[in-house]
Amino acid sequence: MYHGLTRAFVFFNARLFSGRLPDCLITLQRKRGAYGYFANARFTMRDGSQVTDEIALNPSHFAERSVEETLSTLVHEMVHLEQARFGTPSRSGYHNAEWARMMRAVGLIPSTTGEPGGRETGQRVSHYIELGGRFACACADLIDLRREMVPYVESADARRTRERRAASKTRYICPGCGVTAWAKPGTRLACGVCTVPLEPEQR
Repeated sequence: MYHGLTRAFVFFNARLFSGRLPDCLITLQRKRGAYGYFANARFTMRDGSQVTDEIALNPSHFAERSVEETLSTLVHEMVHLEQARFGTPSRSGYHNAEWARMMRAVGLIPSTTGEPGGRETGQRVSHYIELGGRFACACADLIDLRREMVPYVESADARRTRERRAASKTRYICPGCGVTAWAKPGTRLACGVCTVPLEPEQR
């Protein structure tokens, strides 16, 4: 799995980014509500001689998405890497206009809804694949060459177990200060600072 994703990174770096992106660590991480994420300068050599970034993909979504969609998330995060190295990122998690232009340049259209018509900038921005665009063409070539880019997906039994556990707890958020807490669905919680009820997170 890691070999395939690393090969995909190298391929897209050459085809879509002129080979200018530095190497980074590709990891699999389950992060609630995210297909993937980019973490700038996340890892360092033990002696401090080298620092590297992380691109993480969430394997919980591999079964429900096509290989093309999963690889589009990889390239989405590669654009974050490009901006971190050659652009001007905004505050953590915010997708600005520069990032949106970089996304369009590789054939991914930013959208808060993941579909046409969504806003291109904001705190949480997904994307959709431009029909006939640079990513779509490159990805088709890659899949023709190597079909093992994403060889494993979560089994049905593992998915059912994870979903059952997730359904047994709810994340609550204070609308005032943003503090969070986990509890059973339907639990009534209040923030001790803002003295307002915590609201269940919308999935």
